[in-house]
Order: sequence, then C-alpha cells, then structure tokens
Amino acid sequence: MGGTEHLTVQREGATLVLTLNRPDAKNALSLPMLVGLYDGWVEADEDEAIRSIVLTGAGGAFCAGMDLKALAGKGMAGQQYRDRLKADPDLHWKAMLRHHRPRKPVIAAVEGHCVAGGTEILQGTDIRVAGESATFGLFEVRRGLFPIGGSTVRLQRQIPRTHALEMLLTGRPYNAREAADIGLIGQVVPDGTALGKALEIAERINACGPLAVEAVKASVYETAEMTESDGLAAELARGWPIFDTADAKEGARAFAEKRPPVYKRA
Repeated sequence: MGGTEHLTVQREGATLVLTLNRPDAKNALSLPMLVGLYDGWVEADEDEAIRSIVLTGAGGAFCAGMDLKALAGKGMAGQQYRDRLKADPDLHWKAMLRHHRPRKPVIAAVEGHCVAGGTEILQGTDIRVAGESATFGLFEVRRGLFPIGGSTVRLQRQIPRTHALEMLLTGRPYNAREAADIGLIGQVVPDGTALGKALEIAERINACGPLAVEAVKASVYETAEMTESDGLAAELARGWPIFDTADAKEGARAFAEKRPPVYKRA
C-alpha cells in the first residue's frame, strides 16, 4: 500500500480506505495529498482483491479545498512530488476525480468542512454519507475565483439546476440536512459515525458480485447523457455478458443452496 505524509491508506477487508490526513489545515489539498490520492485510485483499480473504496478525512474534517501555498511546494522538501506532477501534468485532476473515474465504487464519509475543492472531489464519488455538523459549499465566487474542478458541469447533473446555480453563484455554506434535501449527499448520520456508516455500505457492496458491481457502475455513468434508446442498447451490451460469468452462476447456486456466495471475479 502507498500513501504519503498527507494521505493515509488502509485496508478494511476488501475496502481500501483513503484518508486525507492534514488535520491542522482541515485537510486542505497539498501536493503530497494529491499524489497519494491518485496512487490510491490506481491501487484500487489494479488490485482485484479491492472491491470498494472509502474516502474520508482525519481530525473531524473532510477537505477545505486547495492550499495554494502548499501546492507551490517551495524548498527542497517534497521534490519527488513535484517530479511526479512534472511527469504527469494531469495528475492533480485525476486525483480530484475530474479526469479519472475508479472502476470500484467510491463512498465518501464526510465530517466537518467539505467545501470548495472538497465539494468538487465529492462530486466524483458515487455514494455519500455525512455527519450532522458537516458543511458543504463552493466558495470560489466569493473570492473572485472559478470552481474549475468540474462543478459547473457536474453539479447540475447531480442535483436540480436551480439548487446547483444557487450553490455556485452565492458561494454560501450548506449544512448536512440542506445538502441531503437537495440530493448532494445520500445519508446524514450522527457526528463521528460517517466512516462507520460508509464502511457498512462498503461491506454490503463487497458481498455482491464484483463483476456485476463494476458493470452496473460503468453503465450508470456511460448512459447518463444518452437518449433512452441508446442507453438501453448500451446497457444490454454491457450487462448481458455478466449473465454468462462464473460469478453469476455462483450467485444462482448460492441462492438455491441458501448460503453466502463466493465470488472469484470470473
């Protein structure tokens, strides 16, 4: 497993837990954090034993957005991270899930601040759980900036446009209940329990057929902007082969025999 000084990586069964670990700065994005994030997404894609990913933050916060001073990376410390960014100038966008979508489901466990770049990363996740005191928002316009992490494209596709525009154009904070009401997050749980709930959801996903899970996720995203007829055709092309897999046959046998299935990604 990888990780950096600002991004920890941990295995919980078949779940890879990525933790933004810069609590003194409310987990504001730094170059070591972005490199660690990208490496985590790649690890999850390449390791077939990993069936889900949980993204969370340390110290009671999720992510307070970009730290421009930290990203500048002045001095010799962190030279290896600048070398990585030089070798792949798109790395930071992949890390923020703007230009990369992991094959495995990504569950966000949010506590505390999830604003600016934090809310932008959130939009690249698949399932979202938040503690009651979590705060969301895209504050860029208040600072004369543009939310260039994908929010002007993605947000209106994930929540009603009127809510997306209000969030984008006012730059105001939203509490967890408001975020759930407009559909930005799926569940609100007591403070301090978001990670536990996310891991619970991950375990349910991990118990399902991994080939089926990955195909379902891929189908949802690739058909999102298609016409209904094109989407149904694409769904059939992706979904029908799943019925001919060994995992599908194992699922049927396990159901008939009233036992938990043992999937082998075959």
